[in-house]
Amino acid sequence: MHADLSRSTFRPERHYSAVVAQQGRVQLDADLNEQTAIQLHQARTLAADLIGRHGGPSGATGFRIEYRGGTHDLDTLRIHGGRYYVDGILCDADRPAPGTPVPDDDAEEPPVPEADDFWDYWNQPDGVRDPERPGDRLPSPAQSPFVACLTVWERAVCAAEDPALREVALGAALPDTAVRTKVVWQVLPVTLSALGVEDAKPSPQAVRDAFEEWARAESAPTAHLAARGERPEHADDDPCLVHPDAHYRGPENQLYRVEVHADGGAEDATFKWSRENGSVVFPVDELDGTWVRLASLGLDSKLDLEVGDRVEFTDTAHASRREAQPLLRVEELDLPGRRVRLSAEPEQRVGRLPHLHPFLRRWDHHDGPRRQGRTTALKGGAVPVTEGEWIPLEDGVEIYFAEGGAYRTGDHWLIPARTATGGVEWATDAARRPLLQAPAGIARHFAPLALITGEGDTVDLRYAFGPLAAELPPVEQAPKSAAPRGRSRTKAAARTAEEGDK
Repeated sequence: MHADLSRSTFRPERHYSAVVAQQGRVQLDADLNEQTAIQLHQARTLAADLIGRHGGPSGATGFRIEYRGGTHDLDTLRIHGGRYYVDGILCDADRPAPGTPVPDDDAEEPPVPEADDFWDYWNQPDGVRDPERPGDRLPSPAQSPFVACLTVWERAVCAAEDPALREVALGAALPDTAVRTKVVWQVLPVTLSALGVEDAKPSPQAVRDAFEEWARAESAPTAHLAARGERPEHADDDPCLVHPDAHYRGPENQLYRVEVHADGGAEDATFKWSRENGSVVFPVDELDGTWVRLASLGLDSKLDLEVGDRVEFTDTAHASRREAQPLLRVEELDLPGRRVRLSAEPEQRVGRLPHLHPFLRRWDHHDGPRRQGRTTALKGGAVPVTEGEWIPLEDGVEIYFAEGGAYRTGDHWLIPARTATGGVEWATDAARRPLLQAPAGIARHFAPLALITGEGDTVDLRYAFGPLAAELPPVEQAPKSAAPRGRSRTKAAARTAEEGDK
């Protein structure tokens, strides 16, 4: 998540069950966040073990899908309310009821609008679709049957995206407090051809089986990265060995974030990086061409904007879509007016609606890495991916992309750098060679909701589960014989097991 963290320490393979505070010790954000992660991991693992890969409670199973053919090719889906679990993650499709305003004494009271009990495909809370973009429109089910797929992932939300998170009593001069992690769900179409299903009207189980194979491939990590301190020129000839003299030379502790910007293979993919985990954001008050007026220019010289900085202009809708926006350069600052001039005007469909809370996110690469006396040119404001060689970031921090990777926008790696050790915290083998690691996120989860082959022809693909609790029998109906105690009980259990084996 994009947040001002010291580091992220939760590792499920360590099997820690709790974080225990000690008296008189320094309290760190990483300890508190690890306790939260442990509890969340336990709860979701238990839910997935009991429910299965996906399912909803009987009587309140959410995400029932209705296909509605429209005019001018604007077909839509109705997404009905309720709850559904995907890999143990709770997804809630209930639509909040509109509030009732206080009536005006001098005017006729307007009628209270009726609230829909469903979401529309075009106005999903975290999956805003644009009718003007052909890629956002639903396939024609008569020509290309498709599965309504529930896509689930999580992202961090800060006060720049949700102003209600900020405590106004702290004043505008103080930083915000904690961020929130939000479950993002989106109902999107996946054609049968994409699932590898050739039959125009396959059985529900055949669709589920094909979907599971597709989901496993979509959620599997497709790129790997390693990190290290800079390798001095006098090191030995092994290009994978970290020399004891290698060190991080930055003046402060940092949490570097390397994030995929444009997706694709190595020839097309780009990345961006931040020494603050991408947490430096600026709420946008107004956009006028290339000039952007901000709510604040930053809290100090470390967290402000300077000419030459690379920024990403986006909003909550496009952040949830995981779309890479062009990384623009700050060309001019107007400090009294809290304005910055960007190198180009942001895209027309991004950041124009105030209720979507547009914001700027700062990234810390100014130019491409300098190697062999030359500086690598940026592509769309981001750094091109180069596989099979070490890429310098700054202050001795270097990264390495494994060959043959497929890169997805939003996938990222976190690299803590510490002045006390002069190095970066990264797993190594016995020879101190950095280990290639899969991204820390984004974790993607999928579930099939409905197979749609035409108007009024929808096959429900959801699962439902009932409650575990049952009514207790009356006392007089309770078993009158109890299991024998001690050794006799053990013998009785052994006899039962033997009978079961027979």
